[in-house]
Amino acid sequence: QVWLVQSGGGLVQAEGSLRLSCSDSGRSFGTSSIGWFRQAPGKAREFIAAISWSSGNTKYADSLKGRFTISRDNAKNAVYLQMIGLRPEDTATYYCARKFAYGLASDALQYNDWGQGTQVTVSS
Repeated sequence: QVWLVQSGGGLVQAEGSLRLSCSDSGRSFGTSSIGWFRQAPGKAREFIAAISWSSGNTKYADSLKGRFTISRDNAKNAVYLQMIGLRPEDTATYYCARKFAYGLASDALQYNDWGQGTQVTVSS
């Protein structure tokens, strides 16, 4: 089990923005894809977005596309989740995850390594 390193998150007011980061301790993600998920208390883990490290192709949850943007920085070996227009219902623990098999996926079970999670709290 390799733990991905996450940063960002915190407390923000409604309509604010945050950016989360995910890395493999500075190592390249190679041919993997990276996904972002979130989990609120008492709820199932929810897919947000995924990106192919090599091609930059992306996949989004329809409900979050437009407010959440996934991107990568090959020079910094990092993947980001930019979140704008945050709402109280976006409050959750956010996770990044790596999937080794080819293709973008929204199913958390297809991901191999996970970050430690970072809390995002949106106040009204």
